[in-house]
Amino acid sequence: MAMSRSVTLLAGIATICVLLTSTMMATATSFSLKTDIEKKPTKRLLYVGNSFYYYNNSLHGHVNRLLASALPKSEREGLQSYSVTISGGHLKWHNIGAYLDAGIGDSVFNENNEVIANPESSRFDTVLMMDCSRCPYDDATRSIFHEQVREKGEVIRARSATPLLFMTWAYSDKPEMIDTIAREYIRAGNENKMNVVPAGLSFSRALKNRPELTLHTSDRRHPSLAGTYLAACTVLASVYRIDPRGNGYTAGLSDDDARFLQSIAWETVKELAH
Repeated sequence: MAMSRSVTLLAGIATICVLLTSTMMATATSFSLKTDIEKKPTKRLLYVGNSFYYYNNSLHGHVNRLLASALPKSEREGLQSYSVTISGGHLKWHNIGAYLDAGIGDSVFNENNEVIANPESSRFDTVLMMDCSRCPYDDATRSIFHEQVREKGEVIRARSATPLLFMTWAYSDKPEMIDTIAREYIRAGNENKMNVVPAGLSFSRALKNRPELTLHTSDRRHPSLAGTYLAACTVLASVYRIDPRGNGYTAGLSDDDARFLQSIAWETVKELAH
C-alpha cells in the first residue's frame, strides 16, 4: 500500500510538472508579434503617455541623446520628437487627433534662444502611445484599453501616421504583473497591426539577471534613471532599429550598468520580433 501511494504521489507530481511546463511554454510563445506588422522608418515621433515618460527629464530626451551618439549629424537631419503627457494619464484622456492637427513643432529655438519657424515639416509620421500602468492589467479597465488602442490607431492612421505601442513594466513589488501586461500589449499589437516597444519585458529580463539593480523609484512604479535609460535603449532598438550596444551615451550611469542595459534592450527586442 505504501509503495502504491508513493507511485500515485510521484505520478501526481509528474502531472503537475507537465502542466506547469506547458503553461510556461504557452506564456513564452504568446510573447511574439506577428511578422506581417508593417515597420515604417520614423522621422518625426510623438510620444503620448503619462509620468512614466516624463520622469528623469523625459524618455524622449534620452532617446535623442542615444540617437546623437549612434548616428552622424547628416543621418539625424529631420529626426524630431515631442512628448505629450498627462500625470496618471489614461490613453482615453488623450485627444491624439487634436495633437496631430495642432502643428506641434512648427517653431523651434535657435542658438540665440529665439523662437523661429521650424524649417522641417510639422507633421508626425509616428505616434508611440501608452495607457496607464494598470489599464491593461486590471479586469475593470482591460476592455477599455483594447478599445482605446483600436480607436486611437484609427485616428492616427487617418492622418497618415503609424501607431506604435509602448509596453509598460510591472511594479517592483508585483513582478508578476508583467505576464498580463505583456500578454495584453502584444495581443493589442497583433490585433491592430502595431509594433510594440517591449520596455516592460526589458525590465523583467534585466531584474532576472541582476536583481540588485534599482529600476524603480521608492514608489515602486515610476522609473529610476536606470529604468528610463533601459526604456530609452529599448525604444532605440525597437522604433529606430538601431543596436544600442556600445552606444557612447550612458546618462551618467556606470559603464558596466549602461552596457548591461544596452544588451538587455537589444536581446529583448530581437526575441519579441522572432
